[in-house]
Amino acid sequence: MNIKKIGLTALAGSLVVTSAHAGAMSASGAASMALKNDSGTQAGKSWTMGNSMTLTGGGELDNGINVSLSFELDQNAGAGAAATNGPFDSHSITLSSDGLGTLKFSGHGGSSAQSAIDGTAAGDLWNNGSGITGITASASGDNSMLYTLPAMVDGVAITASYSPGRASQDSHTSFAIAYTGVEGLTLNYGQGDSGAPGSEITSTTMKASYAVGSFTLGASKTEADKTGASDREVTSYNVAYTVSDDISIGYGVETFDTAGSSVDEEMRGFNISYTTGGMTLGAAQYEGEGIGNSASSEKDRWKLSASFAF
Repeated sequence: MNIKKIGLTALAGSLVVTSAHAGAMSASGAASMALKNDSGTQAGKSWTMGNSMTLTGGGELDNGINVSLSFELDQNAGAGAAATNGPFDSHSITLSSDGLGTLKFSGHGGSSAQSAIDGTAAGDLWNNGSGITGITASASGDNSMLYTLPAMVDGVAITASYSPGRASQDSHTSFAIAYTGVEGLTLNYGQGDSGAPGSEITSTTMKASYAVGSFTLGASKTEADKTGASDREVTSYNVAYTVSDDISIGYGVETFDTAGSSVDEEMRGFNISYTTGGMTLGAAQYEGEGIGNSASSEKDRWKLSASFAF
């Protein structure tokens, strides 16, 4: 391993700036639509659409630090509880340099160090049952800071995050470590603490994936210990196969366990996707039992989707 020496110069002092070199502005966007059909005890059909546009810009300051800004305009950003954000969804400012690492300030839609790890190896399965929604301590939030340390050991990345608390929410902190030092192998570990006063959450996420040839194997486990509530655990496994540059298929299994419950929620499913240019077409079939840890609740779902990137 190649170990690099770095000086721990105060980051704040290094961010004192006077002017920036001219930077570039770019725009990108995405649109999606999906048709879902559920049968079983949770029968129903739904049609969803979404679209967004992201503006990014940046430049290099006189002291060598790079600054980038990102604003996402989302059709749903001004709805419901998010109405205070106006038309903006995610927006952030990022400062970076080789010697100091990367510091990202997110006004809305930021990720913590732990939640930046995809907490389920089974991909979209979690979104079809009760899943891991709310199980991790450090979900995306407003006014968060995410710091990525400079590379000290080849193949190792370390991140840490902090979001200040408010009247109904404690501050939350988290850290994560990623290892990619072996070809095809990725290992992730993250831990975080947050929650509302009296219902604090401590959670850990572990994930591993290994790509060999056209196959990718994945496994993950997320555990959460919440004050005054039952502990929860999500375990998932996935295998994906790349048929060609355009076509891929996958199969996943996920189990959601709540301490004290005699019934585990289990989801299984497969998916296939076809990509051509900026368009991706997808089809998936899922089935599950014990939804919400209820022995009598089951769900069978098929889903057709199309997404476009430009």
